[in-house]
Amino acid sequence: MSTLFPNPPGGSHEDIEAERLYRKQRLAAGFRLFGKFGFDEGVAGHITARDPGDPTRFWVNPFGMPFSHISVSDLICVDHEGNVVYGDAFVNGAAFAIHSQVHEARPDVVAAAHSHSTYGRAFSTLGKTLDPITQDACAFYNDHALFDDFTGVVLDLEEGRRIARTVGTNKAAILRNHGLLTVGHTVESAVWWFITMERTCQVQLLAMAAGQPISIDDASAKAAHDVVGTEIAGQFSFQSLFDQIIKLQPDLLD
Repeated sequence: MSTLFPNPPGGSHEDIEAERLYRKQRLAAGFRLFGKFGFDEGVAGHITARDPGDPTRFWVNPFGMPFSHISVSDLICVDHEGNVVYGDAFVNGAAFAIHSQVHEARPDVVAAAHSHSTYGRAFSTLGKTLDPITQDACAFYNDHALFDDFTGVVLDLEEGRRIARTVGTNKAAILRNHGLLTVGHTVESAVWWFITMERTCQVQLLAMAAGQPISIDDASAKAAHDVVGTEIAGQFSFQSLFDQIIKLQPDLLD
C-alpha cells in the first residue's frame, strides 16, 4: 500500500449508532457537494449508504428533494424490498432498482453514487471506457466497466442486477447513454470517485476535442492506480471537500 496518504480521520466505530451517524453525515455532505458542483438534473441522482446495523437496508435521499437542501435528518432508510422503514418521504424507483442490487451483489460496498452529471452523460454516449491520459484518470485504470446497453429508465430489478454484474469488482461503471456509477467501501470514497470520475470525463472530452490524447503506458498507469486509486486515497481525498462544505453549509448536519 502506498504511504502517500495517511489514514483519514474518523473511520469505523464500534458503536452502531455512532457509525450510523457518521455515515449519514458524510452522505448528507456528499449530496451538498453534488449540488455545489451542479450534478443535479431535475429529480435524477442518488447516493446510498448501507446501514451498519442492518446490511439489508440503506440510507438514501428523499425523492424530489434538491441535493443542495438535504440534511442528515432528511435522509430516509429503505429495505431491500423497497419499503421506507425510516422517514416519511418517497424513494426514487431508479435508486432502489440500481442500488439495492449493487449492495446485494457487493457486500464489501458501503456506498454507491449515481447522478446525471453533465460530462459523465456526455462521455457515456461514446460507448467506451476512460483512457489513462492523466494521473487522476489512472484511479480508474482497469478498475471501471462499461454497461453497454440502454433500455430506458432503470425501474426493473433485473436491469439493476445487470448493472451490478457489469460493475463486478470494479469501483465504477459508465452506463452508456446514461451517466456514471461509483462504489466504495466508505461513503467518502464512493463520493470522491464520482467527483473525480466526472472531472476525468471532462478532461478527456476536452483533450479529444483538441487533438489525439497520449495515453500513459500500462506499467506507469498501474503504478499510478496503486497510489491514487486505492480506497484510502479516495477517503482522504474526500476529507478536504467535507471540511469545506461543513464550514460553508453547517446546517447539513441538522
